[in-house]
Amino acid sequence: MISPRVCRVLVPALAATAALALSACDPDQLPKDIDTTTGGADGGGQSVTGFGASPLENEDGTKPGLAPLTSDKDRAAARKVIEKVATKGRGPKTGYERDKFGYAWKDSVDDVPLSHNGCDTRNDLLARDGKDVELRSGSKCVVVSMTLKDPYTGKTIEWRKQQATKVQIDHVMPLSYDWQMGAARWNESKRQQIANDPLNLIPVDGPANNAKRDAGPATWLPPYKPVRCAYALRFAQVSLKYDLPVTSADKDMMLKQCGG
Repeated sequence: MISPRVCRVLVPALAATAALALSACDPDQLPKDIDTTTGGADGGGQSVTGFGASPLENEDGTKPGLAPLTSDKDRAAARKVIEKVATKGRGPKTGYERDKFGYAWKDSVDDVPLSHNGCDTRNDLLARDGKDVELRSGSKCVVVSMTLKDPYTGKTIEWRKQQATKVQIDHVMPLSYDWQMGAARWNESKRQQIANDPLNLIPVDGPANNAKRDAGPATWLPPYKPVRCAYALRFAQVSLKYDLPVTSADKDMMLKQCGG
């Protein structure tokens, strides 16, 4: 049986039907892939397999993955969200340090999902998005192997803890970008929230994450083109939740990815 902790992360994403909810922790019945249809109630769009939840249906970031938005209806809905994002120029990076956002993957951050569960943020995210997740013997937290359908490259990654950097946890809205757009004036508690909020965190291909660095959408987008609208929407969701603007160039690029 899958560990109770992994079940707690996976079941909400699988509970679209009662049958899935009941079978989510049975290894003989648990689906190997989640088939997400992004067309909405009208049935439009394409069926995208394995990437997890649509960002339109995952506003708190607790469901796994980042599914492409393929229907005209969903892309129009994404544009409406992106249009709400404020813009301003990018400020100086002066004074930025990663430690200003708390130590990495802190569990004891208030007011963000998955916190205070006894497991660090990184392992929470690996368990959320990975399939065929295996935990270290005797641990309820430490993920030692999994399969990841990477939204940034579109490829499937077989990950083992011995190759830790093969999968990295990306801050969709990078922390130094946050700093330059207003987080430099925040208190430590709020900075720790955005650093550990699952809405702002996605396990992805390590080299792709390294290439992104602290870029906004105007200068970096996921190599896998079908996910770019979903990525732009997630960037906007984080921006709006934390009342952080983006640059005009970034907003223009975000709208463009969704047909705007």
